[in-house]
Formats: sequence, C-alpha cells, structure tokens
Amino acid sequence: MSLPRTLFMAIGLLSGSLVHAQVSMTLGDCEQTFRKNNLQLLAAQYDIDQAKAQVIQARIWDQPYLSGEFNAINPGANRYFDVGNQGQKAAAVSQLIYLGGKKRNEVAFAKNNQQLAELQFEDLIRNLKLQLRQSFYTLYFDRQNIHMLEFQVGNLDSLVGAYNKQSDLHNISLRDVVRLQALSLQLKKDLLDFRQSINEEEAKLQLITGTSEVIEPILDSSALQQRFRNITLKTPDDILQSAVQKNPDFLYTQTLIENNELMLRWQKSLSVPDLTLGGAYDQRGGAFNNQVNVTLGMPLPLWNRNKGNIRSAKAGLEQSKLNKDYKVAELRAQIQTTYANWQQTRNQYLQFSDTSRANFGIVYNGILQNFQKRNISLLDFTDFIESYNQSLLSLSDMQKQLLFSEETLNYLANESIFE
Repeated sequence: MSLPRTLFMAIGLLSGSLVHAQVSMTLGDCEQTFRKNNLQLLAAQYDIDQAKAQVIQARIWDQPYLSGEFNAINPGANRYFDVGNQGQKAAAVSQLIYLGGKKRNEVAFAKNNQQLAELQFEDLIRNLKLQLRQSFYTLYFDRQNIHMLEFQVGNLDSLVGAYNKQSDLHNISLRDVVRLQALSLQLKKDLLDFRQSINEEEAKLQLITGTSEVIEPILDSSALQQRFRNITLKTPDDILQSAVQKNPDFLYTQTLIENNELMLRWQKSLSVPDLTLGGAYDQRGGAFNNQVNVTLGMPLPLWNRNKGNIRSAKAGLEQSKLNKDYKVAELRAQIQTTYANWQQTRNQYLQFSDTSRANFGIVYNGILQNFQKRNISLLDFTDFIESYNQSLLSLSDMQKQLLFSEETLNYLANESIFE
C-alpha cells in the first residue's frame, strides 16, 4: 500500500472518530459547560446590556437649541447680507427644563426595566438548566435500559438459533420458534424506541451545552438510592415560601407591578408643562440696539393633559396585580401536584428493596437455565421474560420520574432542595 493512500485512510479514520467522539460527563460538568457555551445565554446577555444603555440614555437631557437670524437684503442701503456693525443679526439659545419630575421618573422606569431584563436572564438559565437535567437523566436511564435489553436479546437470539436447528430436525414445533422470535422482535422494538430517544436526548444535550461531542452521563447510582431512601423534604408551604422569594418568573411578575407603578407616575408627570428657558441677542431689530433678552416658554395645558396614557398605565397596573395573584395560585398548585407525585412515586419505589432487585437477577438466571434444560414450558418462560422486562423498565422509569419531580421542585423554588 502506497504512503499517500495509507495517509488518507488514517485521516478518514481519525475524522470518523471525531464525528462520533464521546465524552463522559457528570451533571456538574454539563452545567459548567452549559454556562460557558450555551448560545442562548450568550445572546440573552445583550438584552441586559441594552437595558443598561437605556438607563444611560434616560439620564441625558435634550440638547440646547440654537437659532440665528441674519439680514438678507437691506433695501435702504441697497446691500445684501448686511450683517456688519450697521447691519442686522440676531441669535438665540434655549434649553428645555423638565418639570414635574419627568426625568427622574424616566430614569427610575429605565432602571426597573433593567431589573426585568436581569430576571428574564435568570429565568432563562433556570429553564435551560431544567431541560439539561431532564435530558441528562433520560439519557442515563435509557442507556441502562438498552444494556439490559441487549443482554436479553442476545440470550433470546441464541435460543432462537438453537430452536431453529431443533425445528429443522423436527424435534420441536415451529410454533415454539415463532413464539421466541416474536418475543425477540418485541424486545428489539423496545431497543429501537430507546435508541431513538437517546438520539434525541444526545442532540438536546449537545445543543444546551454547546458541545459537538456525544455526552456519556456519569451518575453514582448507589448514592442516588441512598438519597431516595434518606431524604427529608420540606413541606409544600415551605417550598412555596422559597418560590415567592427566589423564583425569577414570580419575581418578574412582582417587579412588573413596580414597573407599572413607575409608568403611571411617569405618565402623570408628563401632564405637567415643561419650561423652555433661553437667552436672545438682537443687533438692531429690537426696541434698542444690541438688545439682550431672557426668553421663557411653556405650553398651555388646555386639551392635552395626557389622560389617555394615564388611564392606560392605571389599567396596566391593575392587570399586573391580578397576574401576581394568579402566579401565586399557579405556583401553589404546581408545587402541591409535584410534591404529591414525588411522594407517591417514592413510596412505590421504596417497596422494592435492594434484596428484591438482586432476586430479580437470580430468578432470571434460574428461569433461563431451567428453560434451556426444558424443565419449564415455553409459555411460562415467555410470560416470565415479559413480566421481568416490564418490572425492570418500570423500576427504571420510577427512578427517572422521581428525579424529574425533584428537579421540578428545585425549578419552582429556584433552590437546591434536593442534592
């Protein structure tokens, strides 16, 4: 084989391994990578920068207004643009002075908008973190289920091969072979479902963490079992108390009330007329030469008192108060439901002791050996395999649902209730 061809083959193998590269990660590793690389977080940070810029802009006053007047035609002296010592020119400068606390209210409103942007960013982190954890746990348990099913499919395929040979020799019925093949096919269908689920969860994890590598979840199952058994949980009322203090979605609703109060105050201040203060110089057009004046101006508040905007701000304020009450009721209902689901799942899960779980494996090996020795019937064997598979998959699903409930309570309270 020539050197270039060998080189190209090596590069091809290397690139193929890079495409399917895997990296083992704990949940903590995933979260650290997520905070560094997630594109949604990086983009959302600019919302806060924009809100900060609006605070800077709100502090800026309008520019002073400068105007001038210069002679174009002097008909008496038959001159054009007569702006010299004997000509005519005038100049004025004015500055808008805000009254009624407009500028102060505008700045306060902009600062509150910055707080809302920060809460939205925190809520985005919270939502993405929940998605990451759910995908991490789903991927872990799906992989465990695949290992279990692959082991059983291997055993069944061996049995199917042996039964085929016996069927060809007319030692056993073809019906028995088909029965084993049907059971193997069902297990392979389950395997396909889990593999497709794994593909989806791997893609989600890669997107959230911002990595191109396939993530292999690392989880200490023994520590997990201890946590399921020994954890002491807060009451729903305590969790609700944490939620109203730390949940960014609720705090956003609460801060929105302050935002609407500031908007109402700002709109009321806009109904106060502003003052325009300035100075003017007129060379020859006034009562006397080189006249210097102070100018004052103020709009008359006759028919525009900003009533529509004030009424709109009042409606927005009342709406935000009702939304806050609804959010409290929603949090309470979500916490109570999730808490009840967690308790029920945990109670059911704890009925299976470690001894019972070990006995499953012992009985499985015993049934398989006795079937191979033809000490039990095919019907009894297939019934047991189906029940065995369903039991193990249900046990795995209970563990996953327990973790989902725990993470949902962490999500609602925005604190680590479960560690």
